[in-house]
Parts: sequence; structure tokens; C-alpha cells
Amino acid sequence: MNKNGAIIIVEDDMDDQEMFGDVFKELDYKNEIIFFNDGQEALAYLTSNTREPFIVFSDINMPKLNGIELRQQIHENENIRLKTIPYLFFTTSAAQDDVIDAYSKSIQGFFVKPSSFEELKSTVKIIVEYWQKCESPNYTK
Repeated sequence: MNKNGAIIIVEDDMDDQEMFGDVFKELDYKNEIIFFNDGQEALAYLTSNTREPFIVFSDINMPKLNGIELRQQIHENENIRLKTIPYLFFTTSAAQDDVIDAYSKSIQGFFVKPSSFEELKSTVKIIVEYWQKCESPNYTK
């Protein structure tokens, strides 16, 4: 896991992107924040980029390639999977079928998007600090 790598946010809702951007600005982590509007853009980045990101925050309901489909393709790609990039869902609802499907793809967390800025900031802070402290295998190819 590259703790200095970019934080990837896959989110098609511009208001949610703005809120995530404001949260990360206030939290002032040194990681670059990269937004993608859909899973296809994120997958292209993850499969072609040699720089390993730190963590992925993903919505589920998106055009082109939804979050579950994106996670499935990442999970099936050994080059990406072995990098042990934490993958978390942030979505508007926790339908039980989505939660089960998500965890079957080996995600590391499933969160309902908080309605307030402060709740989102608190949740993101806990998540990022947890993964900053977490140990993982060093991946080298």
C-alpha cells in the first residue's frame, strides 16, 4: 500500500465531488485527490498508471461502469489486486443486496454517505487515519 499515493474518488454527482473536495481540503492530507466521474475512467487510470494510489472511495450507482462492476474488474486484475489498494464504497443507500455483492468482491468498507459535511469529514478522517496506520505487504513487480 502506497500511503503517499493519490486518493481516488469515483463519483458522478458533482455536489458530492465538491463536498469530498472540501472535506479533503480541510483535512489537509498531503495526498493528491483525483476525481473520476465513472468507473470506466477510474479503471483506465488504475490499469494504465504506474503510480499506486493510496485508497479508492467509490459510489455504486454510476453511468457506464458502476461501482460494483468496477470493483469486480479490479478484483479480477492481478496487477491491481496485489497492490492492496483499500477500496471503499460511499453510496446513498445500503440495500442489503448491494452490501452482500460488494463484500463478495473483497471491499474493505461500505458506507452510506453522511448527510452533513461534518459527518463526512469525521468519517473520512477515521478511514484515512486507519489506513495510514495499517500495515500491508509491499508490492513490487
